[in-house]
Amino acid sequence: QVQLVESGGDLVQPGGSLRLSCEASGSIDSFYSMGWYRQAPGKQRELVANITKWSITNYADSVKGRFAMSRNTAKNTLYLQMNRLKPEDTAVYYCKGSVVGTNYWGQGTQVTVSS
Repeated sequence: QVQLVESGGDLVQPGGSLRLSCEASGSIDSFYSMGWYRQAPGKQRELVANITKWSITNYADSVKGRFAMSRNTAKNTLYLQMNRLKPEDTAVYYCKGSVVGTNYWGQGTQVTVSS
């Protein structure tokens, strides 16, 4: 059973930066895609960014130019660098890894952007 563990969430002021990490219990090369999603209170979970095994990336319009995703296969870790954070970025951020027929989710990490 694959496990994904997110970390790095925190309280940050508007305009600040955070880096989220998602560490997998196995090789991230086993996933054909990985991604970050977020869910704000009272809202549906939404895609933030994803990356395929072939390094094709896709970002939500709301984060383009501010967020950047990367992978470290040696550490089996997916990252999300978040810059110029806004209050509307406040949410629980989840990591997802997909293999054929199955999606794995982490437990989430809270990001709060507030002054």
